[in-house]
Amino acid sequence: MIVSVLDLGAGNLHSIARALLACGATPRIDSDPARALAADALVLPGVGAFGAAAARLAPARGALRAALADGLPCLGICLGMQLLFEDSEEGEGAGLGLLPGRVRRLAARRAPHMGWNSLAGEADPLFDAAPLEAAYFAHTFVAPAGDASAVIAWSEHEGDRFPAAVRVGRTVGVQFHPEKSSRPGVAFVGAWLAEAGR
Repeated sequence: MIVSVLDLGAGNLHSIARALLACGATPRIDSDPARALAADALVLPGVGAFGAAAARLAPARGALRAALADGLPCLGICLGMQLLFEDSEEGEGAGLGLLPGRVRRLAARRAPHMGWNSLAGEADPLFDAAPLEAAYFAHTFVAPAGDASAVIAWSEHEGDRFPAAVRVGRTVGVQFHPEKSSRPGVAFVGAWLAEAGR
């Protein structure tokens, strides 16, 4: 399975590529969003600023949105998850708009939220295949919880409860970094790949 890892100009591309390789996929790092669609699945990696990433996506935004709506499997990680929404308080530019709402800043004294944190309410077959009691987070902004039906896991930082994972169709977004979440995180990537291959 060829998995395109979209280079958004920042981000931990090699860690997620190594995790994909360890799970039996063939990762391909693409800087051209249109070329990224010529793959079996797509990863929108984490780390970076929303505005700069949205600008990189802009030329192919319509094509990306249409491909995901048509069923191209996608895993959005951290910033990649936030790009699934309409826009962000962090910066200008439009996300893909697969999910409604505006990404917001964490309502916490200590931000960014970095380190291991627990997950709750993991209501999705991916979590059945690869249970994650805790995962590694590194973020200052979080997805809105307006469409609670799309939320498949929650987490909390200093009393601020936020979506830790969302799903729309064959697109899954996770606020945590599975590639940095030890063996259970890599197993989660493997479960996503297995689902993507069906």
